[in-house]
Amino acid sequence: MLIFWDARIVLLAVPKTGSTALEAALASRADAAIVNPPGLKHCGVRKYDRELRPFFERGGQRPMEKMAVIREPVDWLGSWFRYRSRPALRGHANSTAGMQFAQFVEAYLSPEPLAFARVGSQAVMLAGSVEHLFRHDDLGTATAFLAERLGTEVTLPRANVSPPGDVSLPAALEARLRTERAEDFALWECAAS
Repeated sequence: MLIFWDARIVLLAVPKTGSTALEAALASRADAAIVNPPGLKHCGVRKYDRELRPFFERGGQRPMEKMAVIREPVDWLGSWFRYRSRPALRGHANSTAGMQFAQFVEAYLSPEPLAFARVGSQAVMLAGSVEHLFRHDDLGTATAFLAERLGTEVTLPRANVSPPGDVSLPAALEARLRTERAEDFALWECAAS
């Protein structure tokens, strides 16, 4: 999460949406950068509003606008699946090595997902008010917005990129995902592109 005091922007770090690249490009310009622990770095809207907003806004005297980047939900899950398949995680409870993407999605949709499929929900993380919501597949629009608000050029490095892998889904499972996680797909449709 990055805070830009003069620009009055809070950049929320939604996992697997380019937030690490944004952090690498802009942390030195931020007035505050929360990069650890992960529970604060990836703070959702509700937690920010409840715990951090009063501190940064000084009792409402300096309102901040929240900004986030989201990813198309199937692509987002595919990125999580591929990221958790990397060799460094082999043998860990959250490794997806040797697994098919369909197995990962089935586990994600289960009432009590196993560790490897516990990745949360973009819609839950961003529930509440986010004034500026951008799409991961059009990061140029997000960086142009930031460049204008911050008065600086924004060039994103490649960072925290998931390894390649097959993320195809059977049509029936994708339909089930779209039904059971409709709020994530609706949020995606609302994002600026």
